[in-house]
Amino acid sequence: MSDSEPCDDCGEPTTDALSRTVRLTVDRSQIDAQRLCPECFAEWIDRYEREMQSETQVISDDGTDIIVD
Repeated sequence: MSDSEPCDDCGEPTTDALSRTVRLTVDRSQIDAQRLCPECFAEWIDRYEREMQSETQVISDDGTDIIVD
C-alpha cells in the first residue's frame, strides 16, 4: 500500500501510520480484510462490542460449547 490509501468504509485517505486492518479468518483461511481509518475502526469496535453483549449464552461442558440464543 502507498503512504495514503483510502479507508475501506468511508473512503477517506488514511496514512499507513493511522490505519488499522481488521481481518476475518476461519480455520486459518482469510475470508475478509478491511483497512479502516481511526474513526471507522472505533465504530467497528463499538459495533463488535454491542453485538457480543447480546442475550446469547455460551455453556461449556467437557470442552464443548453450546450456544443458546
